[in-house]
Amino acid sequence: MKSSSALNIGIAAVVFGLLAGCGQTGPLYLPKPPAKPAAPANAAAALPTTPPPPSSPAAQ
Repeated sequence: MKSSSALNIGIAAVVFGLLAGCGQTGPLYLPKPPAKPAAPANAAAALPTTPPPPSSPAAQ
């Protein structure tokens, strides 16, 4: 019966060794992306307006 207890101890050692490897060792999740700066409420009003370039007279 001595080999049966040695087998049980060996199996227990393997099981405990595998269970010891299941711990979280680092960040195992996707990090949140960095926050983007908030856009103004009316983006068109925030941009400077420039007059359109003068158009040339159409050739007739």
